[in-house]
Amino acid sequence: MWLRPSLAVAVAAVLLVEACSGLPRRVASPPVGRPGYDPAALKLCVAALDRTVARYALLPDRTFSPGCTALGSVQLRDVGLPTTNLGAMTCPLGRAYADWAQNDVQAAAVEHLGARVIRVESMGTYSCRTINGVPGGRLSEHASANAVDIAAFVLSDGRRVSVLQGWGGAAEGQFLRAIRAKACRRFRTVLSPDYNAAHRDHFHFDMGAGGLCS
Repeated sequence: MWLRPSLAVAVAAVLLVEACSGLPRRVASPPVGRPGYDPAALKLCVAALDRTVARYALLPDRTFSPGCTALGSVQLRDVGLPTTNLGAMTCPLGRAYADWAQNDVQAAAVEHLGARVIRVESMGTYSCRTINGVPGGRLSEHASANAVDIAAFVLSDGRRVSVLQGWGGAAEGQFLRAIRAKACRRFRTVLSPDYNAAHRDHFHFDMGAGGLCS
């Protein structure tokens, strides 16, 4: 694959630094010359992700039919908090999720539940579908790998706190509302059981233009 000289030098430099540091090397396959994202913004996002404890792979661009894409996306391999079912995520979404998982979830769990989270259960990221699966409707942010759904949290004492069962609880409800509030500072759209019945069993986080926290 042909790389512009400046990008080729940048990629080579990153690989050299990683090789000399002895750290596990990312699977690097930066998308080049494809529509759907700003290469400069992607470069800044990847640099920010590098400053976290996240390990990730840069994924090749993919375009699906009808109108579904995964462009400028990453797959989070390790953010310090195991999370199931994480597939392709746009880099800004991946960065926001890594920050939320690393900095917000554990503190809230200890404060409200007296235990640490050892696993987050996700319902997935990319899915070529419309909003709420309505035929002929507008494509969901999931259709561009720009959303993630979170269903439950497994604690160090063996408890499992699900959005479906815990939302109406006392301590569990406080924990879930606390991490929703934190999520609203990191993601552009946050939907919970307070939004509608379709979200009774999960949080929806995305980096679209919605600007909604409910």
